[in-house]
Amino acid sequence: MTRSEGQAIPLVDAAVAHAAIGRFPAAPTSAKTSVQTIDDGRAMDSVSDSHLQALAEGIGMRLRAARQMLVTAESCTGGWIAKIVTDVAGSSDWFDCGLVAYSYEAKQALLSVNPHTLETHGAVSRETVIEMVSGALVHSGASVAVAVTGIAGPGGGTADKPVGTVWVAWKRRGGYPRAVVFAFDGDREAVRRQTVAAALSGLADFVD
Repeated sequence: MTRSEGQAIPLVDAAVAHAAIGRFPAAPTSAKTSVQTIDDGRAMDSVSDSHLQALAEGIGMRLRAARQMLVTAESCTGGWIAKIVTDVAGSSDWFDCGLVAYSYEAKQALLSVNPHTLETHGAVSRETVIEMVSGALVHSGASVAVAVTGIAGPGGGTADKPVGTVWVAWKRRGGYPRAVVFAFDGDREAVRRQTVAAALSGLADFVD
C-alpha cells in the first residue's frame, strides 16, 4: 500500500526553541515554535514570493562563488524549492537537480531511504529526512543538499504531530547532516511557503 505525507506517525521528541528565520541565519538544532519571524519582522506565514526569490538569488550567488552545486529532495513541498531556485536566471550554474519523493516507495527508490526507517519512524521524522538528504547527494552530482518532509494539511495531523510539523535537513558532501523540526502555522499554502523559506535560509551554513 502506498503511503505519503499525510499519515499519522509517532512524533520524534524535539526540544522547543524559538528561531528567527533571517535571510541567511544559522540553522538551529531544533526550531519548533508556533510563530516564526523573518528578517523584516513579519510572521513566517506571510512569506512573500519576492522574499522567496531573494532567498534563492542570495544562496545562488553564494553557491556560484563557491563553485558548488545544489540538489533538493522534497516531499511536502512537491518541488516548490526547485521551482523557486530555477526561477533565478543562470541557476544552471549552481543547481544540479530536484527530486520529488512523496510516497514511501518513491523515497526508497529515488533517495535510498531504508524501508525499516519509514516503518519505524515514519515519513515525517528526523531519521527519514536525514536519509533523504544523504540519498539526494548519492543520486546526484551536487555538493550540497536540502531535504524536506512534513504535514502540510489540512488533514493528516495528530495531537503529537499536528499539521504544520516539518523536518528540514541540510548536508554537504563528505560532511554531517543537520536536521531541524519546525511547527508552522497557517493553511496548506502557508505551511509549504514557510518550509521553502526555511529550507533556503538554512543552506547558508553549508556553502563556503
